[in-house]
Formats: sequence, structure tokens, C-alpha cells
Amino acid sequence: MKPVCRCWKLALLILILNVCFNLSFQLSERQVCTLCGGAVLNGSAVGQFCWLSAGLIDGRCCRRQNNTSDRERIIGLDLSNCSQTYVDNLKEASTAIIIDLSLNHIVNMSDTAFQGFTELNYIILPQDLGCPGGNTSWDSIELKEGNRVCQGQKNMCDQTGQLSTICPENSLCAPYGPGFLQCRCADNYYGYKCLREGEFPAVQVFWRLAVVTVVLAAFLWVTQRRKAKPL
Repeated sequence: MKPVCRCWKLALLILILNVCFNLSFQLSERQVCTLCGGAVLNGSAVGQFCWLSAGLIDGRCCRRQNNTSDRERIIGLDLSNCSQTYVDNLKEASTAIIIDLSLNHIVNMSDTAFQGFTELNYIILPQDLGCPGGNTSWDSIELKEGNRVCQGQKNMCDQTGQLSTICPENSLCAPYGPGFLQCRCADNYYGYKCLREGEFPAVQVFWRLAVVTVVLAAFLWVTQRRKAKPL
């Protein structure tokens, strides 16, 4: 009965951690949708895309039901005319297909600002900004009405040259946003440079992580309780 009890406790712990993670992620998504006031306008580029995609307006975001889960995801983000001066806090909108950052005086846009935005296919920027990932990362770049429009994100794994030799043996190249790629272990391989063969020992890893977390939490609670002064 003890092994069964341990498995039940581990499953419960994983469920609690998963719920906490989802709640935290949803709150973060909500924050990116309220970076500035108002809502997506119907006549804007994001608004038209949202209407054609049967999405729902949520502040400055357009959301749509995920085909593989019950959770809605952000497919459009309209931060035009929002007094944005830098771009490095949009990770919660990494599922967006279209993003509008026009009419902002952006003075700093990190090279990794759109790392992980694998589905981004259309982005509107102020004219003086370059497309993320550079010109070679997009099928089309145009100047329209004082804005720079980057359309059609290219798959960096399909580029010619030496990209095929970047990923180690037993791994596959996968796109990871404009100008980025990542190496993912092939099936039945895991670990450093995908050198370990077999299934990843998730139960053992999570169980050890849970034990370490509980021990550290108990240690910190005891030490802080000793330092606390009585009222």
C-alpha cells in the first residue's frame, strides 16, 4: 500500500503545481492585454483579423479557443498608440499570429523580444525599427503609411548553408521565432545533447524535486520562525 500512497501523493502534488502554473500564466496573459487602456478596434488590423478568425476581444488582445485544449490563447495583440518605449515584456503573447506596435516611440527592442513567437506571421512596427530577426527572417517587408510591415515568418530550419550541422545527432531542428531555431531531441532520446536513449524518467525527477522543495520550505519556515520576534 505504501507505493500506491506515494504515487497518489505525487499525482496530487503535480496536479496542484499544474493548477498554480495555469493560474499564474493566465494572470500574466491578462497583464499583457491591459498594458494600455481601451480595447482592440474593429477597424484595426488586429480587429479585422480577429473578426475573420472568429476570435473574442479581450482588452488589447484577441483570443481564440485552442484546438487541443479548453484554454483560450492569444492570437492577436494590438498595442498601437500605447506610448510604448521598449519591447521586452510580451512573452505571454507568444502564441500571437499578428501584433501591431505602430504609433509608438520605441527606442529599445531587444534582439530576443520575439524569441519563441513561432506562430507570428504579421507584425506592424514603427518605420524606424527593423523586422525582428532581420530581413532574411520574413517573406515580405513593406513600408505602409509610415509603418514597417513584416509578413510571413520564415522557418530558419529550411535555410540553406550550415544550419543542418548545428543540431547534434539524435536531435531535430525546430523554429523558435523570427531568426531563431532550437534543437529538440528525437523520439526516445533525452538529456544533454540528446545522448541518453529511452524515456525521460519524469516520475523520479518530479518526486525528487517535490521532496527537495518540501525540505527547503520546511527549513526556511523553521529558520524564519526562530528569527521572528514575539509580539
